[in-house]
Amino acid sequence: MSLLEVQNLKVCYGGIVALNGISFSVQEGQIVTLIGANGAGKSTTLRSIMGLVPVTSGTITYNGEKLNGMDTRKIVERGLVLVPEGRRVFANLTTLENLKIGGYLQDKAEEQQNLERVYDLFPRLKERHWQLAGTLSGGEQQMLAVGRALMASPKMIMMDEPSLGLAPLVVRDIFTIIKRVNEAGVTVLLIEQNANVALRTAHEGYVMETGNITLSGAGMTLLENEDIKYAYLGKSK
Repeated sequence: MSLLEVQNLKVCYGGIVALNGISFSVQEGQIVTLIGANGAGKSTTLRSIMGLVPVTSGTITYNGEKLNGMDTRKIVERGLVLVPEGRRVFANLTTLENLKIGGYLQDKAEEQQNLERVYDLFPRLKERHWQLAGTLSGGEQQMLAVGRALMASPKMIMMDEPSLGLAPLVVRDIFTIIKRVNEAGVTVLLIEQNANVALRTAHEGYVMETGNITLSGAGMTLLENEDIKYAYLGKSK
């Protein structure tokens, strides 16, 4: 069953077409990745789904409900959240305060329950609950950004470049966490420039080029595609 369905989505900035009528779906329980070069339209796709960018035409349906024109807060209330590119933690607040901001729509009992789940997934955040978020390492800040999103009790989480700027060992840890989040019942839509790790992690993948989806298939199938190897994995033809 499709949890998220995007049909003929077009987004324009002035006279520039950022998304040129793309269509894709995310099945409940899946990890799905969008890969592509900078400027392909990946971040615009997530921002339009969250109501942060106005849609020119097309439809976005989540859990059977049309999202077009819906306020971002209402989208979050329905269980769809975004971890933005660059982590965007509140640097002058503690780790715990950042997490509580993510759970602002929950009552106290739900907040505490979600906090315990986040700490179980990210023991490091529990150890550093008192520390200012701006003093955490890049990997810890990414954990915090994901943990903050999980505080909202999401059914689906979207992540924009979670490995950006992180060391290879930390990237491995982050993708292990993404798998654990998915195994806990959360559907994941992932944007990632590291095509190798993204396609190895995802059930399904879509390739974006200049506002269009040019290729799709199972993650491991795309990983073996010669064009993908040449364009995104640094292999020669």
